[in-house]
Amino acid sequence: MSDRSDYVHNHLRKDIISGLIVGIVAIPLGMAFAIASGVKPEYGIYTTIIAGILISIFGGSRFQIGGPTGAFVPILLGIVTLYGYKNLLVAGFMAGLILVLMGLLKLGSLIRYIPRPVTIGFTAGIAVTIFTGQIGNFLGLTGVSRHEHFLPTMADLFRHLHTINGYSVLTAALCLVCLLLLPKLTTKVPPSIVGLILSTLVATFFYEGQVATIGSAYGSIPAKLPDLQFPDLTWETMRQMIGPALVIALLGAIESLLSAVVADGMAGTRHDSNRELVGQGIANLVVPLFGGIPATGAIARTATNIRSGAASRMSGVIHGVVVLAVLLVLAPFASRIPLAAMAPILMIVAWNMSERKEVIRGLKARTGDSIVLAATFLLTVFTDLTTAVEIGLGVSVVLFIKQMRDSLTVTPSLPEQAGQDRKMRRLPEGDDRKCPHVHILTVEGPLFFGTADALEDQFRKARGDNSEYLLLRMNRMTVLDSTGAAKLSSLIRMSQAAGRKVILAGLRSQPEEVLRRTGHGAIVEQEHRFSDTAHALRYVFQHTGSHACQTCSLALFEECPCRQTEKRDGERASSTAERKLPLAGIGG
Repeated sequence: MSDRSDYVHNHLRKDIISGLIVGIVAIPLGMAFAIASGVKPEYGIYTTIIAGILISIFGGSRFQIGGPTGAFVPILLGIVTLYGYKNLLVAGFMAGLILVLMGLLKLGSLIRYIPRPVTIGFTAGIAVTIFTGQIGNFLGLTGVSRHEHFLPTMADLFRHLHTINGYSVLTAALCLVCLLLLPKLTTKVPPSIVGLILSTLVATFFYEGQVATIGSAYGSIPAKLPDLQFPDLTWETMRQMIGPALVIALLGAIESLLSAVVADGMAGTRHDSNRELVGQGIANLVVPLFGGIPATGAIARTATNIRSGAASRMSGVIHGVVVLAVLLVLAPFASRIPLAAMAPILMIVAWNMSERKEVIRGLKARTGDSIVLAATFLLTVFTDLTTAVEIGLGVSVVLFIKQMRDSLTVTPSLPEQAGQDRKMRRLPEGDDRKCPHVHILTVEGPLFFGTADALEDQFRKARGDNSEYLLLRMNRMTVLDSTGAAKLSSLIRMSQAAGRKVILAGLRSQPEEVLRRTGHGAIVEQEHRFSDTAHALRYVFQHTGSHACQTCSLALFEECPCRQTEKRDGERASSTAERKLPLAGIGG
């Protein structure tokens, strides 16, 4: 009881203020995103109310504000264009179910592994799509059809450019000036609300009927929530919409968790990614029952919520209640809003979400990530988001495998000839020193399906060596997978079949466990497995004869017979100590 009383006295006022501010900000955005997605503006308001309340209650982020967002616009417009509004509700409902399952299966952390160049690329591409999609409304063009893709949209705009409406341009410009100048004068008043009110008043009193409005284009907005209606979930419809539903779910998960991360950075909190997915899923399961469109976490509104002093989840609930109250009271007035006044709001949203600085920085880097970013961006603009993400991820995987392949090194190694640290070192190119008893290879890096060929290359080179033992220094092999284990086992068997004894030194626990689980654990008998290189070499020289040493004058190891004859006086012994590596000093 004391906790409730403490909340009422200390935090409720903060939540009411922040909820009121965010609610006012969300109203024009909800309508604008709905219109841009090809549906009636009231569906955006319904989504803002229902999703906003449910995400705040059930989500995993304390200050998350949910609702329709710009990221969904090209996807939803494509679905509406191809399948119709009713099937959009089916896709949204299925996406909600997928999100709930993702959260229950604890897949929230996996979203973090989507490469940043992919997210930057498709976000920038979505921004271009939103921006260009509003040019027609900004200019007041007539006869322009809705298209799923960028090129047909631009071609249609150019064909109808002669229908430009000066009154629409004036209305849009007036709202745009408010959006650009008002934030420089004050941060206490939402510029989108001021821009809509001012441009609507000017259009109503000075040139009424000269510009298209929400009412003239979509009919009047009902001053109530719609009746509950279940989507048409037939087997055929669900089979048809599973692809769009997966795209909605994946993008919703990415956007919501990115927004939650931003909220954590601003408020010093820590979100629960799996609970956040469940909350997003619940919201998207319920929203279609009221005719709403898919929703996710809204980064800009979440940031506004935190900056406005939100103290708890209640601010998000209050934001939804505020939008509901406005719908019930002011719906008839919203019908008078010119479409031209909505266009600059979405254009500013697109500009702000474009990640333009990150795009320029990424392209200037001229790395593999630059290719991923450019490919994802261009494919998002000229094809669709699904294709862009699939190819972006595919290119990222290929580049990652290439980088990992380059990171695996399998090199011949011998003791340093001089130096104080007395470590095994990679044999430089052109250094033909060889021990007649043992050939040493140092395996460094991950050995998996993308790098196994590098190991085979060095084994092939080692076949020309006549040494009795092959010593594999494995202490720097970081990761092993089943493909790498199979390749390693095959190469060891080939060496053993050729009469060479194979010794492992310093094998780590993860590779050893993989070898055991894949049935390759016994490929090297236990007596040929050692914890470090020093013990492995000691074993080698204890089990070899000295006949091969008679023609060798390198004296690479402490046990070499010729080392004894070299120590004739103190000066030469000192010189030898600097030049040769004692066995006991060889690192793992």
